[in-house]
Amino acid sequence: MTGDPSNNTELKKALGDAQLSALPQSAIRLLELSQDPTNGPDEFAVPIESDPGLAGQVLRFVNSSYFGFSKEIASVKLAITLVGIRTIKNFALWSAVFSLMPNPKCGPFDLKSLWQDSLRRALFARHMARLFGVKDPEEPFVAALLQDMAVPLLAKEMSQAYEKLLLARHDGRYRLSDLEKKVFGWTHADAAGMMARQWNLPDAFAVLIENHYDINRWVTQPNAPRDQIAVSLSALLPAVGDPVWTERARFETCYDRVKPSSAGSAREILEQVDQLFGEFAPTLKIATPNKSLVDCYDEAAEIAPQAQ
Repeated sequence: MTGDPSNNTELKKALGDAQLSALPQSAIRLLELSQDPTNGPDEFAVPIESDPGLAGQVLRFVNSSYFGFSKEIASVKLAITLVGIRTIKNFALWSAVFSLMPNPKCGPFDLKSLWQDSLRRALFARHMARLFGVKDPEEPFVAALLQDMAVPLLAKEMSQAYEKLLLARHDGRYRLSDLEKKVFGWTHADAAGMMARQWNLPDAFAVLIENHYDINRWVTQPNAPRDQIAVSLSALLPAVGDPVWTERARFETCYDRVKPSSAGSAREILEQVDQLFGEFAPTLKIATPNKSLVDCYDEAAEIAPQAQ
């Protein structure tokens, strides 16, 4: 089956059949508050404190080793003041979205691996955004974190089709987006962008998410948005479940083409992201992958000459 990229009737039907759950009221309220720049910690603390589960998550997050505060932070308002409104808002958004994700039994799909992949990509995107001097590096962080959020939903609603697609990736030799485009005429990036808009997330998130797989477009445009490059480059990172990083050379070529002069090598950036993952993952209760990004890079680099 093929499809017209501009005609997403089937995609709309798939998402409609999935009966996309509404975001928790606390997350909706935080998004509403963020539309007014005059709102501060006092206003943002109210919806978080009204949701005991979210308040506990926020405090665990702020008291993690990632931030390294010398004293325990016991107040949501103080937490927001110390780490910033955007950071707390985006953490709450991530928690809300991932709480709604199903865990379908669909071929090789594994929700735990998706969380690991998503966090590594988010940390990489934020790190790159900072190197690029992006005004708000938290936006690429969240967009990279949510770039694959449609996959579990689609795998649940279209299980037979997605089992074939996931197996057709052949452990990462083919990109899921390319296979989806060939079969459906749309990708999970399009689906995630549609989901973001249905949830009334900021349009900037939706744009970054739905364009994440088109790395060639962004690295060849002289004035391409740096935040989009950061997110799209993150999509080339290896998936936890793949035995070999088959796109290492492509990632390195793209990285070398766009990296700022002050940035280190691709391997050095990956090493820094691995360190950030080790500090950040425990706050989200995400396990450390068996192989680090540097391990994947070194292994793929060793295999490459042998394949020639």
